[in-house]
Amino acid sequence: MKEDTSRHTVLSATDLAIGYKKNKVARHINFALNGGELTAIVGINGIGKSTLLRTMAHMQPPLSGSIEVDRKPLDTYTPQKLSSKISMVLTEPLASKNLSVAELVALGRQPYTNWIGTLTEDDRQKTEEALAALGLASIRKKKCYELSDGQLQRAMIARALAQDTAIILLDEPTTHLDLYHKVQILKLLKSIAHETQKTVVFTTHEIEMAIQLCDKMLLLNGTDNPFGQPCQLIEQGAFEAIFPDDTVTFDGETGTFRIKK
Repeated sequence: MKEDTSRHTVLSATDLAIGYKKNKVARHINFALNGGELTAIVGINGIGKSTLLRTMAHMQPPLSGSIEVDRKPLDTYTPQKLSSKISMVLTEPLASKNLSVAELVALGRQPYTNWIGTLTEDDRQKTEEALAALGLASIRKKKCYELSDGQLQRAMIARALAQDTAIILLDEPTTHLDLYHKVQILKLLKSIAHETQKTVVFTTHEIEMAIQLCDKMLLLNGTDNPFGQPCQLIEQGAFEAIFPDDTVTFDGETGTFRIKK
């Protein structure tokens, strides 16, 4: 039986500073996420959203501060153990689009397969469950180069879901999608978080959608980086400081941005 992660902190950061060598991109980052929560990391271009996500996935080290997974320091996990805790969906192109959808999704089972990569019955079941959850069963044999952007993004999310980790990190999962498919992907992520009790975290420029759909938000603003429920952040006036007020203003009543004419 799986542990109920909804009642304790699954992923947290304390006074975290991120960047490259001595170049700090962002600092004073603090958050605590539970299972079953959908969280967005938002902010302007270059503020450190993707850098933070890569640091959370242990793809690069923090400059200072700490990250904990299940109340244990991130750097105490072996790569193998961490791959059973955290899955990552990047915006980078696939190494090979000649894979079928089913083959791509099955790659999510790599942390659990034996040394020759043979899928067990459990691996196949997890793959089938992920294909079904993302509505991909009917196109399982299609090659990835035949897919639309929306279909490919769903396949990438299915691969992460098949990995069966408590934490799923996604970098800009709605990039290059039209409005309908942006909403579809974000609602899908919310459903995954709530129904499977996974901790789902994504970076995005779709701030208004995130306000409507997310349980928590981390706003990277270059100073105090407020974190909390969207309604709390609106009450604090956190969104007003994202963009220069002579260009864009935030309407707290409607939760939307308005262009200043």
